[in-house]
Amino acid sequence: MKLTLRVWRQKNADAEGAMSTYEVDGISSDMSFLEMLDVLNEQLILAGEDPVAFDHDCREGICGACSLVINGDAHGPERTTTCQLHMRSFEDGDTIDIEPWRAAAFPVIKDLVVDRSAFDRIIQAGGYVTAPTGSAPEAHATPVPKADADFAFEHAECIGCGACVAACPNGAAMLFTSAKVNHLNVLPQGAPERETRVLDMVAQMDAEGFGGCTLAGECATACPKGIPLMSITSMNKEWLRAARKAGKR
Repeated sequence: MKLTLRVWRQKNADAEGAMSTYEVDGISSDMSFLEMLDVLNEQLILAGEDPVAFDHDCREGICGACSLVINGDAHGPERTTTCQLHMRSFEDGDTIDIEPWRAAAFPVIKDLVVDRSAFDRIIQAGGYVTAPTGSAPEAHATPVPKADADFAFEHAECIGCGACVAACPNGAAMLFTSAKVNHLNVLPQGAPERETRVLDMVAQMDAEGFGGCTLAGECATACPKGIPLMSITSMNKEWLRAARKAGKR
């Protein structure tokens, strides 16, 4: 396959960015999208040019690091992570636009790499459970109803890639935050911080500068792990309950 790549290049957070055009040839349809970018970077290095910076780690669809906007879609045309997107999803001769996540809370570090530490701070605000010191408790000591366990596992699948933010027309982080809140709040182990968790994590999300949620639904459509839109409504109910109890509403 021969492709034309239009890639966002930006030297650092303070520099002006722009799209640069590159031609790559000999791309196999069996390559992953990141392997195709590796080919581009080898070509640039041999030409004495600066390679394109992009995030990646596991390349197995687990870590969420490989976050790119491809032809206007978060992670590209398939509902998967960028590392699991293969070049057979494109045609020979295609022009492909490759950009970083676009959100005020995700500033560009270089080229396609953005700073997603805002997500870390949201988790730090409440994504934990009270853990007494000593040995680990017996796994079956606290019974969990299957419906609650399934609900928790469904939300725990969130890998924090940020596709929900990139896809949202408002740049909201409600789907990510709700996934982190819900998977802990439904379990008995998360009960001690249930109210403070949702209040603190939502407050931190707002402080990070993410946009407001209008339930457009683009976040759930783009999520590679299928976190459902109802996760947001579940968290909103948790927040209202906690806010009323705390006298904030």
